[in-house]
Order: sequence, then structure tokens, then C-alpha cells
Amino acid sequence: MRIYRWITMPAEIIDGKRIAAEIRAEVANRVSKMNMSPGLATIIVGNRTDSATYVRMKHKACEECGLVSFHHPLPEDVEQKTVIELIQKLNADERVHGILVQLPLPKQCNEEQVLGAVDIKKDVDGFHPVNIGRLAMKNREPMHVPCTPKGCIELLKRSNVQIHGKEAVILGRSNIVGLPISLLLLKNNATVTICHSGTPDMAAQTKKADIVVAAIGSAGMVKKDWIKPGAVLIDVGINSVPDETRKRGYRLVGDIDTKACEEVAGMITPVPGGVGPMTIAMLLQNCVTAAERTIES
Repeated sequence: MRIYRWITMPAEIIDGKRIAAEIRAEVANRVSKMNMSPGLATIIVGNRTDSATYVRMKHKACEECGLVSFHHPLPEDVEQKTVIELIQKLNADERVHGILVQLPLPKQCNEEQVLGAVDIKKDVDGFHPVNIGRLAMKNREPMHVPCTPKGCIELLKRSNVQIHGKEAVILGRSNIVGLPISLLLLKNNATVTICHSGTPDMAAQTKKADIVVAAIGSAGMVKKDWIKPGAVLIDVGINSVPDETRKRGYRLVGDIDTKACEEVAGMITPVPGGVGPMTIAMLLQNCVTAAERTIES
């Protein structure tokens, strides 16, 4: 009688920090060849700690890559009219090539109207209705693509993951991630399924997927038995869970049960260090592209 020991190889980790660093270096090289400094303007309304942290990270990245940043903090109770007037000034400012409105906005500001006021040429976040509309249409190209979804596609391509002809399942249908990533995967000829709160059996869908993008905002929701062997897992989720061993009393985890799923998956992004660094890298890339278009025109 022979006894065979089956050894399961853990999934390959897709290193978002490394890939983002490569892209930042490419951005810095493009900036060095320009006779101007691309400008990014950020607008933040209120004093949310997480939003302020994200904006500081974006400004630091700009400085490191040779971009100029202009920060415009506004009070929590600011009127929508004031926000839109500021956007209109930035639209006309030749020093500014990209405008980013940090979300979320307070309840008195209509997100659609505020984002719609940004010049589509300067909409480096890619959320203007016209840019999203172009992304959704065949044979149309937006001026800019939303940063996190664009970063997910870059992770796949730079990791030599084939998208064409593959089954892709998206968990989540948000305007920021779920919807645009589904459109990008479709443009890359994947067969796309979107799961959401109305999907009766998400596991049945993910088990068929060659590529899974989790952006549903639920810590460790995606389990090992949801995954097709060899699948590529992109974890967009950022959730805090209590952890008394950490100084802060919590740690960050994704929507995927990483430790369990990496026993089955072929490739997986970590949290943190996966999709997160790519978002800022894509923002810088979009801003430099906007500046280059200004020079060309």
C-alpha cells in the first residue's frame, strides 16, 4: 500500500506596493521630460480623519513624483454653491491639470452635481458622468478611468494574468469600484458577472470564476470553498477588525479570507499592500496624462 502526500502550493502574492512603485517611477520619468509641473488640486469638505489621511498621502506622492499639489479644505457646513464655485475656478486655472473631490461629501452636497461640475479633461478621478458613460459604451474611451478599478486592471496585466475569454465575478456594484471594474473587464473581453445584495448565492457564482474582484465591504466574507482552484483574487476591501495584539487595537483586512483562500487560489492580492497603493499611482498617472494632453493641444 502506497501513501501519497499531496502538497498544496500557496497562492502567488500580487505585490501591489512593488507594482505601484514601478508606475510611480514611470510617472516621475514622464514628468522629468516635461517643461512644466503637472498640477493636482484636491478639495476636501469637513474633517473626517480617514479622508484627511488619504489626501495627505496623495499630496506626498505628488511631491515625490514631481507634481505640484494645491489643497483646498472646506468646512463641514459649506454650501454646495461654494464647492461648485471653487471647482469652476480650478477648471479655469491653467496650473491645475487634475481636480479631485475627496468623497464622501456631507449630506447638503449632491455628489452627482458636484462631480459633474469638474471639467472632464481634469476629472482625474474618472467619476464625471460623461467619463463613466464613455467607459460604458463600445468604441468609446473616457478622458480618465476611475483610479481603483484602473489599478486592479494594471495589477492583472502586470502580473501576466490573461483576462480575454476568462470568467470574472465582481462582488459589489458601487459607482467607485464595482460598476467601473466590471466595465473595464468587459472591455478586456472577459465574461463578467456582478454579484450584490440581491444575489441569492454568491458562492455559486464565484466558484465558476477565473478572476474574482471583491469590493463589498465585509471582512473575510469570501471563503475558501467559494473559490475555483487556481483563480486570481483581487481584494479591494479595507475593513478594520479588533486585534488586541496591535498597538492601535485593530488590524486591516480585506473582503477575502486570505489565509484560507490562498490555499486554493492561484494568485491573490494582500490587504494592506495590494490594491491600495495602486489607487494613488493611477491618480498620478491620470494627472500626468491630463498635463501631456494640455501640452499637445
